Amino acid sequence: MSDLRALVAAELAEPADPRVVAMAAAIAAEFPGSARAVLFYGSCLRQAELDGLMLDFYLIVSDYRDAYRSKWLTVANTLIPPNVFPFEHQGLAAKYAVLSEADFARLNGPEARDVSVWARFAQPSRLAWVSDEAARARAVAAVARAAPTLFSYALPMAEAGADELDVWRRGFALTYASELRAERRGRSESIVDTDVERYRRFRAAALPLAAPVADAGRAWRRFGRRGKALSLIRLAKATTTFAGGADYLAWKINRHAGTKIEVKPWQRRWPILGALTLLPLLWRRGAIR
Repeated sequence: MSDLRALVAAELAEPADPRVVAMAAAIAAEFPGSARAVLFYGSCLRQAELDGLMLDFYLIVSDYRDAYRSKWLTVANTLIPPNVFPFEHQGLAAKYAVLSEADFARLNGPEARDVSVWARFAQPSRLAWVSDEAARARAVAAVARAAPTLFSYALPMAEAGADELDVWRRGFALTYASELRAERRGRSESIVDTDVERYRRFRAAALPLAAPVADAGRAWRRFGRRGKALSLIRLAKATTTFAGGADYLAWKINRHAGTKIEVKPWQRRWPILGALTLLPLLWRRGAIR
């Protein structure tokens, strides 16, 4: 096992809050026969706070056809991964994204066409539930691709003489700019500051595995255009899995992009089409560049 995989395996195996573990098991139980792993990540993990917040999980399944009875959900998860669902358990609220093992590995690597997965799993996460040791090994291998991918794109964008943590900060700042994100300015830096020693260890292990991209500036511009459009499309798709439909969509877009979109009656009836018609408006207002 490489140094990086060993670090990832140890980090994923660190104990999570018992309520997180219970919720992860409950999520997996919704997908009997197809659930392979449930990973906990995000601000609730960094801050070690759960009550009154929305927890973030990724559910990894063997195959979308095995995971769903609905053909629409199977097709949607295949064409525009992931599908995202709300969840409540023992007084806690969460959302979980569904990816197949194959997509999880692919989207953590440099071949991914957007940053959404590897940007998150270059950060700390916990394997809160796993079906067996084979699934654990595949999850570790997939997550271990994330940090080298971030470095491959971030190293060419770092300033000359940048210290070992500046590349992380620059990378996370660029990933935040590549999606519709609601977080305040400076969040990308605070991610690193919450566990400086962790990021030093992971940098030392990930750097030898990185392959700096020749035209990284162009790649990041492409990530930004595609990532923000995908964010909108995924939000539209989420209207089929979250209560509130188009109103949920408008709230999320306004929160992410700083807009004041009001939902029209036809958009409530056809939320995905309505979301697509919002794309030119968001582009003109600078929410998507």
